[in-house]
Amino acid sequence: MEEFFKSTLWAQFGAAIDMLENAMRACPDPLWTGSRFWYISYHTLFFLDFYLSESSENFAPPPGFSLSELDPSGLLPDRNYTREELLAYLEHCRRKCRAAIESLTEERARERRDFGFLALPCAEILLYNMRHVQHHAGQLNFILGQQGDSAPRWVRRTQN
Repeated sequence: MEEFFKSTLWAQFGAAIDMLENAMRACPDPLWTGSRFWYISYHTLFFLDFYLSESSENFAPPPGFSLSELDPSGLLPDRNYTREELLAYLEHCRRKCRAAIESLTEERARERRDFGFLALPCAEILLYNMRHVQHHAGQLNFILGQQGDSAPRWVRRTQN
């Protein structure tokens, strides 16, 4: 796979992750603990991690997190996650994402990934995943703006 494409994909996917991180860091403590802000952050990270896996069969979140997000009944985690726990999860996902993009080949990009309810070529899963992260980063920034807090600025491309 052409290095230019991989570096461009990482610059934008990394920017989406940066925007999620900025929103998580900007959230005031009362909003984090008194709302679903933590849950939206967790949901976003869980599926970022999930879709960066080869398939649903070989996926396991890091220790301390469960597979509750995959429960069709909408089961919530058994507790609220702290900002620190989720920022550590974000770093795990950032490393996993960068490695997935760096290891992308033409053949791998075309490989079909099956997640049960979603089966697409790997390259399309990456773009789908990036859109999901950006969607929820925007949602979190909107919540911050509604609370009167200034939302973090737009990230053009990652610096990492």
